[in-house]
Amino acid sequence: MESPPIEKTPGTRDAANMTDYADMRGRFSWDDARREVDYFDGGKLNIAHVAVDRHVATGHGDQVALRWIAKTGETTDFTYAELQAQTNRFANVLKSRGIGKGERVYSLLGRVPELYIAALGTMKAGAVFCPLFSAFGPEPIHSRMEIGDAAAVVTSSRLYRRKLKKLRDRLPNLREVFLIDGEEDGTHRLVPLMVQASNDFETVPMDPEDMALLHFTSGTTGKPKGVVHVHEAVVAHHTTGRIALDLKPGDVYWCTADPGWVTGTSYGIVAPLTNRTTMIVDEAEFDVERWYATLAREAVAVWYTAPTAIRMLMKAGADAAKAHKFPNLRFMASVGEPLNPEAVVWGNETFGMPFHDNWWQTETGGIMIANYASMDVKPGSMGKPLPGIEAGIVEVTDDGARELTEPLAMGELALRPGWPSMMRAYLHEDERYAKCFRDGWYLSGDLAMRDADGYFWFVGRSNDLIKSAGHLIGPFEVESALMEHPAVAEVGVIGVPDETSGEIVKAYVALKPGHEATDDLKLELTGHARKKLGPAVAPKEIAFRTNLPKTRSGKIMRRLLKARELGLPEGDISTLESDEQ
Repeated sequence: MESPPIEKTPGTRDAANMTDYADMRGRFSWDDARREVDYFDGGKLNIAHVAVDRHVATGHGDQVALRWIAKTGETTDFTYAELQAQTNRFANVLKSRGIGKGERVYSLLGRVPELYIAALGTMKAGAVFCPLFSAFGPEPIHSRMEIGDAAAVVTSSRLYRRKLKKLRDRLPNLREVFLIDGEEDGTHRLVPLMVQASNDFETVPMDPEDMALLHFTSGTTGKPKGVVHVHEAVVAHHTTGRIALDLKPGDVYWCTADPGWVTGTSYGIVAPLTNRTTMIVDEAEFDVERWYATLAREAVAVWYTAPTAIRMLMKAGADAAKAHKFPNLRFMASVGEPLNPEAVVWGNETFGMPFHDNWWQTETGGIMIANYASMDVKPGSMGKPLPGIEAGIVEVTDDGARELTEPLAMGELALRPGWPSMMRAYLHEDERYAKCFRDGWYLSGDLAMRDADGYFWFVGRSNDLIKSAGHLIGPFEVESALMEHPAVAEVGVIGVPDETSGEIVKAYVALKPGHEATDDLKLELTGHARKKLGPAVAPKEIAFRTNLPKTRSGKIMRRLLKARELGLPEGDISTLESDEQ
């Protein structure tokens, strides 16, 4: 049963950046949005200039841009002027090592200042920033660096030794490895290079369509997809930060997402800086008391987090939150997977305001559908499309994509192309990219509905991708890693519901003759997968099967595995080869 809408308290609508949704939709244009972003002469621009340099030029250099909280609790502040100087130095380091325009610079780091400096410095230099999640194992790292033709990487000595060192021979284009600490053969110590570099650097003016960011999203079959975003994506980052997250200059803002994922870059680096906020960056992993203390102590005004974290806070109970006061907190938002209605209601009861869910993808580059500060929230809904975004529910057949206009009709969520942060390509995969578009629509791969009031509701993925704790995991990568074990004959991987993480990865394994399905082997396979993939991607559960359900052509039917796991109807099994459950 649908929860009743949560109505906005008096005064909050008028205080929001967007006070009237219908009015702004009616008069919004992306050309007007471009005028709010500082272009160079000749229509050139650079994300790093919009995020940092222009604020220093307009007299805001003394404002804190980034407050870093170390695991120890110590804090380090970087003003906009200091961030400008550090990113200039990094850009000069790249230039001195011959890393030029369009080359790909990767980061493999936790949430440390060097990551944020590298991201902005890379773009200043005209190179392309490619973040990697530090919990990835060697194989996901290798595939992403290989696809992106990595020229350089910034990492720590520990991560280099554990995950990168053995990959060097398999990455012939990787010329430069910068270590933020320690020293290893064949690498550079970043600190002395930064000390020697100049504070002065002329940010490279880029064509709006020049590549700025390369993110990776998992595929259901084959390798991960390298999603290309260009410098003009900053127009959407800035605008959606202002409208969907209600960011205002001077706000203290905390995005808990890791920059290894697209949220942590689009809304953990770019949007908050272009809107001249003070960003909170916490190096430590989730901890209930630490998070509440941070919200209170840092006087956070806008908080952007994930459903998994919200559910963990709910588990800890209301008393943990009541021990703190949050007088500065005015807007809370969530992303990464659908936010269950109970979490929205809990936010309202605990903080006096709901969590505002929103929807977007690595491919869209920025928020496309959201619940806004001035709009009543329907718990469980994604909200309504951003001004400038036309969304629809479509039915896709061999004849084309037909929009379904009747309320609550279920179909694929689709968008009319043309917004500034729309992906421009899957790197090296033109055919794969072209399949995302049909009859004037970008097809998201998500199933959804739209109600009579224009609110959109997520139904599920139309493919096999798994969303676990905000991470998008492709089953093919997990299956491939497990198949490398000498005992494994076949693998099928699915996502199964989990109260905390949304979904967890479960692998069904058929063994080769001569191997027994024992608990010891299960532990061995788990360890093998964690070593190859990292703990964020490796399966949490493994089940042994004599045979796995396959089509007559030999393709493992993940859909059928999932139906049997959840006790759902098996649907059409006319193409099923005989199998044993």
